[in-house]
Amino acid sequence: MSEVQAAARLQERIEELCAASIRALTGDGELRFRGRRLHRGARRLPLFAPHLHPSFERDDFASFRGAADGLALRLMLCDAALHASLAPADAVERLLFDWLEQFRVESLAPDSLPGVAHNLRHRHETWSLGFHDAGHADSARGLLLYTLAQMAHARVTAEPVVEATEDRIEATRFALAPRIGHALAGLRRTRRDQAAYAAHALAIATVVAAMLRGAGAGERSDDTAVDSKRDDNARSVFGLLMEKEGAANERFATAVSGRSAALEAAAGRYRIFTGAFDREAGAAALARAEVLAGYRAQLDRRIAAQGVNVARLAHDLRALLAVPAQDGWDGAQEEGRIDGRSLARLVATPSERRLFRRERVEPRADAAITFLVDCSGSMKEHAENAAMLVDVFARALEMAGAPSEVLGFTTGAWNGGRAQRAWRHAGRPPRPGRLNERLHLVFKAFETSWRRARPAMAALLKADLFRESIDGEAVDWACSRLVAREEARKILFVVSDGSPMDTATALANDVRYLDQHLRDVVRRHEQAGAIEIVGIGVGLDLSPFYARSHVLDLGGAIGRAMFNEVIDLLGARRRR
Repeated sequence: MSEVQAAARLQERIEELCAASIRALTGDGELRFRGRRLHRGARRLPLFAPHLHPSFERDDFASFRGAADGLALRLMLCDAALHASLAPADAVERLLFDWLEQFRVESLAPDSLPGVAHNLRHRHETWSLGFHDAGHADSARGLLLYTLAQMAHARVTAEPVVEATEDRIEATRFALAPRIGHALAGLRRTRRDQAAYAAHALAIATVVAAMLRGAGAGERSDDTAVDSKRDDNARSVFGLLMEKEGAANERFATAVSGRSAALEAAAGRYRIFTGAFDREAGAAALARAEVLAGYRAQLDRRIAAQGVNVARLAHDLRALLAVPAQDGWDGAQEEGRIDGRSLARLVATPSERRLFRRERVEPRADAAITFLVDCSGSMKEHAENAAMLVDVFARALEMAGAPSEVLGFTTGAWNGGRAQRAWRHAGRPPRPGRLNERLHLVFKAFETSWRRARPAMAALLKADLFRESIDGEAVDWACSRLVAREEARKILFVVSDGSPMDTATALANDVRYLDQHLRDVVRRHEQAGAIEIVGIGVGLDLSPFYARSHVLDLGGAIGRAMFNEVIDLLGARRRR
């Protein structure tokens, strides 16, 4: 497993554990981490405070537990509506106000949960030392913010400031105390009354925000590169305070998503300008047989070079997916249910004891699995690795007794094709909706054996299939095929390297039109619960679109470790 893959696995595991802890404390089963941000269902929750977002590169697991406990207390003990009604309008004041509210809820950690208090204290100390040791307190703004954090936290929680940096903040604390001392004293007294506490927090936020603006003006007047750089560093670290849409310390790129003005103006109704040119095609029909044979030989050589033990993979899949199933009866047993057909033998031979029958139960893979492969232009460089991944899994799943299919999605043309030309001839009506020729591909259907589907699977190497992507409709299509299956468990893996993108649709509507549609489709199927949907990001975190997602590094060699990652995803629901 590569270093990037190992880090991604560790990050996912930590987020799963932290989310489970938050759900246990709050009793809210809809809380999940997606894109390193806590979500309630599909709604992303605010950042709340900078120390609640530890770094996967620098911080230990206890820091993540402390941050998780802090998030849980915020959700449990803060009246969000009241907080919003009392929050100041100024952005900087509001962010400081949020931070002070976080200190309040952390001070109310129940005495019955001493571990929570320990985790919170550890997280505060770790964040404080990390901030100071990184040099972010070297500027006037950074030192002021750091001093406020130490003073307010110590006052509200009745815990001492971090001893290692006490001398560093002494002068700033001495200057700050006369300005906010009265309000600071009120924080501890009123911490159990959110509205009363907010009055003191607002007074502090107003004073400190004014001091921050003054400190910034003073530093700008000092024309030195060092001070300018230090100030930039302070601002970058407090990006958590200044920027609501960002997440700090992200190690892996996350798919970009947003709201669509065009969809919201249409009350969420997704439009298709014309479906006259849409197609669903068997992949084998899109290339000559001799070309597919060459692709197949290339793919076989690549699979052989990886040395994947398909039989072992099938064994692991069978063990993971199997459920007990009745498979007939075993007669002539000495115990079990009486077999009426053996009663005559009892009359003839009174000593006969093998008069019973027992139900035969065998493990059977009662699951249907679909791989939906993004065939957009950017996936072209990953085509061979993606083809190898789905080909090996299709073969292993067949050996394990689990039906599978491999689908793909692209467009029939670049930049809209005939659909866009029809729109132009119609006078370019505004907000036409999806504006391209949809092309859905079947590389292997459920009813087709892997051996028969081998040539079609190799069509994934055909470069001119990779154009643009309309992901939401493809997920809907794949789900509709899965719903028709009789298996108890239905799983859809979406293999993609980015957000939906169709140039013509984006230009005629807005750039997030297909993004929001994909999120809406995935959320609808996730809420229905009939199908498990997992986003497999090719070097990209797809969590903004899929509640369950995983990052795979298809840029290097594909070995047993990568197949194990996908197998782990199949077992994730049961472990939870």
